[in-house]
This record gives sequence, C-alpha cells and structure tokens, in this order.
Amino acid sequence: MIWDEVGQDQLERERVLLELEQECLEVYRRKVDSANISRVRLHQALADSEAELTNLLLSLGERSLPGRPEKLTGTLKEQLDSITPALREMQLRKEVRVNQFQEVQTQIRRISSEIAGHSEYDSVVVNEGDLSLKKLEEYQHELQRLRKEKSDRLRKVEEYINEVHNLAETMGMDSSKVITDVHPSLLHGSSGQQSKNISDTILDRLKSTVQQLKDEKQKRMEKLHRLGKALTNLWNLLDTPTEDQQPFSHIKIFSSSASVNYTSVPGTLTLDIIHQAESEVERLDQLKASKMKELFFKKQIELQDICKKSHMEVPSQSEMENIMKLIISGGPLASIFLNDPAILSGTFSNPKILYALTEGEMDHSDLLVCMEEHICKAKEEACSRKDIMEKVEKWMASCEEERWLEEYSRVIPNPSKYKLVQHHP
Repeated sequence: MIWDEVGQDQLERERVLLELEQECLEVYRRKVDSANISRVRLHQALADSEAELTNLLLSLGERSLPGRPEKLTGTLKEQLDSITPALREMQLRKEVRVNQFQEVQTQIRRISSEIAGHSEYDSVVVNEGDLSLKKLEEYQHELQRLRKEKSDRLRKVEEYINEVHNLAETMGMDSSKVITDVHPSLLHGSSGQQSKNISDTILDRLKSTVQQLKDEKQKRMEKLHRLGKALTNLWNLLDTPTEDQQPFSHIKIFSSSASVNYTSVPGTLTLDIIHQAESEVERLDQLKASKMKELFFKKQIELQDICKKSHMEVPSQSEMENIMKLIISGGPLASIFLNDPAILSGTFSNPKILYALTEGEMDHSDLLVCMEEHICKAKEEACSRKDIMEKVEKWMASCEEERWLEEYSRVIPNPSKYKLVQHHP
C-alpha cells in the first residue's frame, strides 16, 4: 500500500522484493551454518570428553567410574552435561594421584642420593601414563625399603661414632677431629642444614678408623701391662715404700686381670701416662742397675775367695765382664741377645737360661741368681775337696818343713843342732 501511495512502478517493486528474498536467504544460511558449527563443536567436545575420560580411567588403572552413564542419550548438550561431572571427578583424582607420585618419587630420589653420598639430586618427572594404585604401591614399597636401609646405615654410623668417642676419650684423643677427618657431615649432620653422609665409602672409613683405634688401644694396653709388671717387679726388688708407689698405682693396675675393666675409663690410656710410666721404669732400672752392680761385685769377690781357698779355677774375667755389661745396660735382656748373641751364649751355657733370655722372661735380677748358682756350685765343689785339700795342705806343710830343714842344714851343719831341730815340735 505504501508503494501504491508513493506510486512505485512494478519493476522497482519486484527488484526490492527480490533483494529482500535474497537477504532472508543469506540470514537463513548463516543461521544454519552457525547451528551446524555448534553441532560439530558439541560432537567434538563430547568425543574429546569421552576420550579424556577413557584415558584417565586407563592411567589411574580403573575400569569404570560409578555414576557414569553406560549409554549417552538425549541431545548433545544433555550428553555433554551428563559426562562433564564424571570427567571433572577423574581430573581431580589424577591431580591427587600425581601429587602422591611426586611426593613418593621425590623421597625415593632424595634417600637414594643420601645413600650414594650425594648432597643434591635431580627433580622428579612423574610418568602420567601409569598412575595406577599398583604402581603407587610399588613406589611406596621401594620407599619403605630405602627408609629402612637409611635407618640401618644411620644406626651403624651412630654406633661407629660412639665407639670413636669412647676409644678417643680412653686414649686422650680429640674425637671431634677424628670424626671430622672421616667426613665433616658426621659431626654437624644433625644440625638440619646438612644430612650425615651414610654412603658405603663413609661406612668403610668409619669401620677402618674404629679398627685402627682398637689396634692402638690394644698396643697401649700391652705396653702399659709390660710397664706395670716391670714397675711391680722393680718395687719388690728395691723395697720401694708404699708412698712412693702411690703416684703410679693407676699404672700398677695394668699388670693384673682387672685392667680389662679399668681400660674403659676415660683418660686411662693417654700418651702422658705411658711416658710417665716409661720414665719411672727407666729411673728404677738405673737405680736397680747401680745396686745390682754393688751386689755383683760382692758376689764376685765371694766366688773368687771360695775358688782360691779350694784351689779351683776362677771364672774367666771375660765371663764376669759380660755379666757386668748386662747389668749396666739396664735394657731388656732379649734385645741385648738379639743385638749381640755371642755375649749371652758365651756367658750362659744352660739351654733353659738362654731360652728364657731370648723369650724375654729373664730379668736382670736373674743374673744375680746365676751368680748365686756359681757360688753354690763352688761351695759344693769345695766341700767335696775338703778331705783332699786337708791332705794336700798337710803334704804341702811337710814339704815346706823339709825344705826349711834343708836350708837350715846347709847354713849350720851341726849334728847336735840338727837333732835339736828334729825334736822341734
């Protein structure tokens, strides 16, 4: 009607109507294309959701998800809305599972690095292709095994460190320095800034260090045992007063079986104590050698007097000098024998005595015993010669008298005087 009022011709009217028709067709086509695109997108979204849900189920090792519809029905939007909650739940489960794997694998990597002796370790990358509970349990079992191994290693380290402390205190050593020489982390590892090194190398070093300390302790115990025994023998030999023995009573203990318990007391095996004992033994040895020298001279004179009176052979001067050398030396007789075996073998012919000397079981005081044996043998020999010696003395006196008469007769040849001499008592 507008066109009638305006007076629009028929051709123009047809052209405008054609344009309107074309425009409506274009709008329709666009709407249809948009609807098709939306449908395709919904199909793709639905397919992607189903594929992701399936992959999540496979990755998490689950066969199905409760509440998930077995068959999708309804429109595409309804189908997508029905699968979305199950997909979100599986995504949350995956996130939780990945965090669990991340934590377990990180601890495994960290403990493995500690056992290997490394302070740093690489970051963990979780394999999201297998997040099943079975795989997680495998990692957890591995983590438990490593934790137990770490605990056992820490316990061994603590045992070794305690042994080092006890041994070092007993011998007066600085245990901190000994432990630091093995590895600094063993001393400061409990501070939290640095964990203790528990590698095989450190455990072997600790074991070796403890064994070295035990060997050193045993050497010191044996040395103090010998020194304590030597002190006891010297005190008994020299009649040392009790008050003079008191400063060294702690050393005397080592000569008895009670020393086994005593050696666990801190500071009982220090080098100062050993040097103190060595100095005292050396001093007493010198004092003993001096006194024994005097006694030896007396015994030597006594032996010589017995031999002369009984007209026996006096022991050779070289033999007496050899014994004197042993006394003056003041050292262990076994070491003298090793340095100059000719001295002892030439002086003592008794195999038992020589064996005692070489085994270190004979003391300097035994040399005086040997002299006493010489004197006893000389006295026994003198007693066995007593009758013979009396006859020899009478014979010698008779010979001397005859010699005197002969001399007298030559000087004064007077028979009367000679008779007087014969009647001379």
